[in-house]
Amino acid sequence: MTLVVVPVRYPLTAHSAATLREGVRVADERDADLRVLHVDLFQQGGDVSRRDLKRAVERRLGSLDRARYAVRRGFLVEETILEEAVAEDADVVVIGSKQAGRWRRMVQTLLSDPDIDAYLRDQLDCTVITVDATADAAE
Repeated sequence: MTLVVVPVRYPLTAHSAATLREGVRVADERDADLRVLHVDLFQQGGDVSRRDLKRAVERRLGSLDRARYAVRRGFLVEETILEEAVAEDADVVVIGSKQAGRWRRMVQTLLSDPDIDAYLRDQLDCTVITVDATADAAE
């Protein structure tokens, strides 16, 4: 079964909602399951539950067919997303432009000439879609 992973912030921001809408569109187009992922950072002491995440998403977008919700704890959002995508054998990861920028900065610390798309393709072995959520940020 095809799997689309969409990392989002909690509480759900306008950028995350736009990214999630694109993830839902991709999942529908590919007849795929959807994994909505939030990373709870250890250093911020968050305590978000899957139920909290699901309720926030459903308030914003309505009930999503074939969606599962996951909250993972980690020190780095980017690393935790990579780990989740690899562990779940994701076929597509849909990220917002803000998240792509953070990944780009992380890769810059590791490589002298970062190409974020090539890095993610190499690390994830799946399609990575970046959503420019600025157009929907006014919602």
